[in-house]
Amino acid sequence: MIQHSFDVNTNPNNAVSDASLRHAREVSKKIRAAIAADPGDFRMLTGDRPTGNLHIGHYFGSLRNRVELQRAGVDSWVLIADYQVITDRDSAGPIRERTYSLLTDYLSVGLDPQKTTFFAHSQLPELNELMLPFLSLVTDAELRRNPTVKAELDATHGRPMSALLLTYPVHQAADILFCKANIVPVGKDQLPHLEQARVIADRFESRYGHGSLPAPIFRRPQALLSEAETVLGLDGNKMSKSRGNTIELRMDADETAKLIRRAVTDSQRFITYDPQNRPEVANLLLLTALATGGKPEEIAEEIGNGGAGMLKSMLTEALNEHLAPIRERRRQLQDNRDYLDTVLKAGIAKAREQAQETLREVHRALDIVF
Repeated sequence: MIQHSFDVNTNPNNAVSDASLRHAREVSKKIRAAIAADPGDFRMLTGDRPTGNLHIGHYFGSLRNRVELQRAGVDSWVLIADYQVITDRDSAGPIRERTYSLLTDYLSVGLDPQKTTFFAHSQLPELNELMLPFLSLVTDAELRRNPTVKAELDATHGRPMSALLLTYPVHQAADILFCKANIVPVGKDQLPHLEQARVIADRFESRYGHGSLPAPIFRRPQALLSEAETVLGLDGNKMSKSRGNTIELRMDADETAKLIRRAVTDSQRFITYDPQNRPEVANLLLLTALATGGKPEEIAEEIGNGGAGMLKSMLTEALNEHLAPIRERRRQLQDNRDYLDTVLKAGIAKAREQAQETLREVHRALDIVF
């Protein structure tokens, strides 16, 4: 694989500036062009924490993009970050069932186990061993300033920071670097996290490489920013499982219709696409556009004086039609635990093999091979 250089100059300890974001978008365009020219140069790592069921925000914001990258020929690795569930909570919850639910959703949307490697963090002990040398490359102050750590801590509403939460960015760096991924689909808020992974890779090579290895161990991962617009929840706020404002992929058509009927709009009957002044209505129009492949402005013009009732009816029909084959595939998969086990175990075996090879390279660089 070729080591592409698409550096994004962000500081892992600061929020993303407008200039850095513009540069990241330009880099993402270059990466997409390079993928179109030769997808074999790239390996993608992405994933989710199994804290609940995936919903349409995940689907339109991330899952569809993963499928597109897979279809383009990018070597795709998908992590189920089960150990990371306990970074900010006292209980892991029904983590095993949620892991299977995630895997079922991945397969139902079109991710193919023949082309995508699925694995659970907890089943790769090498990842946790890799944390040890990585932790020597970052300082306590750097971790405390990391935007990801600060955001996760704020979300705990005053709970004391655990050492696991403090080292969260290092865990994420290990997840990316062990498999030699060089692209990671992310949102803009996660750019500092990618920069932290690059900093760790650079510091390791600088401190321990000493020219003793034929090539750098780690590839410098770059962010591939999502082209999807931000999807809000049905109440106009950030889409969140805890808010109950989502439509889960596992829900049926009737559940979907019921939730959309309760969606927040406004008092104006005439429908227009105005994200600034009418965010709730604009969001429902955007969801309809994402489900149909149309444009929200044109959908608004078609509805016109039909009001919120017509908008919700159109969204319900569009979303249920779009999700129907995904839901049917999910129904076929969810009770086939043997197949899900086969897919997950095969992915774990492949990921462990890669992790063991990476760890052997790290041991050679550290001169601790006995």
